[in-house]
Amino acid sequence: MNYVDLLRVTMPETVLEAAALLVLLVDVGFLRKSTVRLRIAAAAVLGILGCGVALLAIPLQAQGGLQASGAQLLAAGGSTAVAQVGILGLTVLTLLLLFDSDFTRHVGEFVAIVLMSATGGMVIAAAQDLLIIFIGLELLSLGLYILTAFAKRSGKSAEAAIKYYLFGGMSAAFLLFGFSYLYGISGSTNLHQIMLSTYGSNGVNATPLLMVALVMIAAGLGFKVAAVPFHLWAPDAYEGAPAPAAAFIASVSKVASFALLISVGTAGLHVFGDAHVVRMVIVTVGRLPKTIGFAAPWSFALTILAVASMVLGNLAALAQTSVRRLLAYSAIAHGGYMLLALAYFSRTPASAQAVLYYILTYGLTAIGAFAVVGVVERVQGSDQMDAFAGLHRRNPMLAGVLLVLFLSLAGIPPLVGFWAKFNLFSAVLEVAKGSVPFTLVALAVAMSAVSLYYYLQVLKRVFVVPALDEGRIQVHPVTLTALLLITLAVVMAGCFPVILQNWMESFYA
Repeated sequence: MNYVDLLRVTMPETVLEAAALLVLLVDVGFLRKSTVRLRIAAAAVLGILGCGVALLAIPLQAQGGLQASGAQLLAAGGSTAVAQVGILGLTVLTLLLLFDSDFTRHVGEFVAIVLMSATGGMVIAAAQDLLIIFIGLELLSLGLYILTAFAKRSGKSAEAAIKYYLFGGMSAAFLLFGFSYLYGISGSTNLHQIMLSTYGSNGVNATPLLMVALVMIAAGLGFKVAAVPFHLWAPDAYEGAPAPAAAFIASVSKVASFALLISVGTAGLHVFGDAHVVRMVIVTVGRLPKTIGFAAPWSFALTILAVASMVLGNLAALAQTSVRRLLAYSAIAHGGYMLLALAYFSRTPASAQAVLYYILTYGLTAIGAFAVVGVVERVQGSDQMDAFAGLHRRNPMLAGVLLVLFLSLAGIPPLVGFWAKFNLFSAVLEVAKGSVPFTLVALAVAMSAVSLYYYLQVLKRVFVVPALDEGRIQVHPVTLTALLLITLAVVMAGCFPVILQNWMESFYA
C-alpha cells in the first residue's frame, strides 16, 4: 500500500478528526468556565473552519482513490466527491443551528461527536471494501446514538437513544452476517472482487447462499435509511433527539447511507448486468403460477422496500400531531422514492446523479425544517401542530421559511423538491421500460400528492389558525441567516436547476 496516497485520499477525514480534537482541547482546556454562549460560538466556529479545510482537501485527493493488492479500497471523485462535499456542507449547517439551542452545557463534546460522525459518513461514501464500509457505518452510527441522547434533561431523548442503539446493534448483526456470507462465496471483502467471483459465464450465480446474503445486507442497510419494515427507530429518534441532532440524522446520515447504496448498486450492475432478469414465481389460488421480472435479486429487494416505505411513510404521517414525528415518517417516504431509483439503477452517471441530487436537496430542506421546529419548540415547549398556530404573526420570516421548505418537500414547482422528484422518476423510466416501472412511478407520484395534505396541515396552523399568544418569537441572527440561505438555495435551485446539475457533473469530468 502507498501510504502517501492513503494520506491524500483520507485527507478530508483526517482534517475533520483533527478539528474534533481541537474543539475538545479548546472547550475543555480553555473555555470550560466561560459562558455557554461563548463556548457554543467557539466550538461551532472551529468546527465550521475544520469542515472548510476538509472541503478544500477534497480536490487534492489521489486520482482513482486508494489501491491495495490490486483492489480498490477507497474511491475518489465522481459520486464519492459529490457526497463528501454534501456531507461537509450539511455538517456546517447543523453546527449553525447550535447558536439557537440550549439543550446541553457540554458543547465541545457535542461538536466533536458531530465532526467524528461526519468523518464516518465520508468514509462510507468512499468505501469500496466490506470491512471499511462496516468501520465507517459504526463510526457514524455510534456518534448518532450519543447525539440522540444528548438532551439529558429530556426523558424522550434517553428513550429514543436506547431504542436507536438496540435497533442499530441488531442491524449491524444482520449486516455482518450478510457480509460474512459474501466473503464465504467470493473469498474477498472487496466489492469489485466479489463482483467478479459471483458473476459466471451464464450470468449471476444466484445460489441460495447469495440470496440469503443479499437479504441480510438489505435488512442492515434498510435500517440505516429507515426503510420499512426497519423504520421503527426513526419516529422516536426524530422526536427525542435535540433539534440539531435530529437535523444531522435526517440529512448527513442519509447522504452517507445512500452514497453507500450507490456504491453497492454500481458493483451490483457489474454482477447482475442491466438486462439480466430473475424470474420470481407467484402462485395464485385457482390459477396457473405467474412470473414477473426484475433486473436482479438486489433490485427486487429494493423495490419491495421502496414500495413499503412510500406507502406506509406517507399514510402514517397523515395521523401525526407531532411535527417531528411527521417529518420522520416523511423521511421514510422520501427514502422510499430514492430506493425506487436505486432498484432501477443504470451504468450511466445519470442514475447516481439523480439520487445524489435528491438526497442533497432533501437534506438541505430537512435541516431547515428541523431548525424552525427547534425554534418553535424552544419558545412553546412543544412540537405539536397547535404550537405552530399563528406563527405568521409571531415571526413572519420564520413562517415564510417553513412555507417554502414544506412546499419543496411536497414537490411543488418551481421549488427544488419538484425537480428532485422529476429527475428521480425520469431516471427510473429511462432505465426500465414496461408496465412495472411505470406503475411504481405512478404510485410514487400518488404518494407525493398524499404528502401535500399533511404538510398543508402544519401550514394551516401557521397561517390560518390564530395564536393564543401573539408575542414575537426571537431567533438568533446566525440561525436566521442560515435559514434564509437555505430558503434562498431551495428557491434558486428550483428556478435554475441546471446550476446544481452542472456542479455535480463537474465531478465526473
